[in-house]
Amino acid sequence: MIIAYLRTIILYLLLLVVIRLMGKRQVGQMEPAEFVIAIIAANLATIPMQDGSVSLFSGLVPLLTILGTELVLSAISMRSIPLRRLLCGKPVILVENGHILQENLSRTRITLDELTGLLRQKDILDLASVQFAILETNGNISVFPYARFQPAAAKDAGIRVKDSTLPVTLISDGYLLKNNLSLAKKDEKWVHRVMEEKKTTVSGTWLLTVDKNDHILYIPKEGKQ
Repeated sequence: MIIAYLRTIILYLLLLVVIRLMGKRQVGQMEPAEFVIAIIAANLATIPMQDGSVSLFSGLVPLLTILGTELVLSAISMRSIPLRRLLCGKPVILVENGHILQENLSRTRITLDELTGLLRQKDILDLASVQFAILETNGNISVFPYARFQPAAAKDAGIRVKDSTLPVTLISDGYLLKNNLSLAKKDEKWVHRVMEEKKTTVSGTWLLTVDKNDHILYIPKEGKQ
């Protein structure tokens, strides 16, 4: 029984390593080839997990082979456009200059209801406002409304605004992230001053972030601490 647990833990950790080495995109939106490889890798890992008669080495070899194949194909496809198109396909235009390309919808097996649903996810309710809609290779849809339907930017109104900056998390779920203090150019004394202003403590804080413009986001913990 202990051996079965150890085999499962080893394969689980190895599968995590495989997915990590394949890149972060595999965890999010995947290309068709990447999706197939992820499924195969998961199935290969379950065989030695469930069947004790299969040696652990026999389960590792095909899993590592899949990883090696994926890394090689990824490296080659970055330099070869034909291979990239073979493995990943290419974007398909669904709406061009306001005209729905029905033939492309049929070719990609997307119904009109699905298209309108995808547009609603992009906050588009009126098909007439769409100039271009493109089905990307990862299954997402890129939508470009006509200029007259796009929201006005600050530059259009002649307004000068400061650029946004990434906030740095200093406290997360009651824990002070000391490594992030230098990134935010703050110190523990500054954090404690903020805690005094908020009349709370580090342990009573669920989230505290600050950006380069000194904009602070503070969220206290709720319920029993």
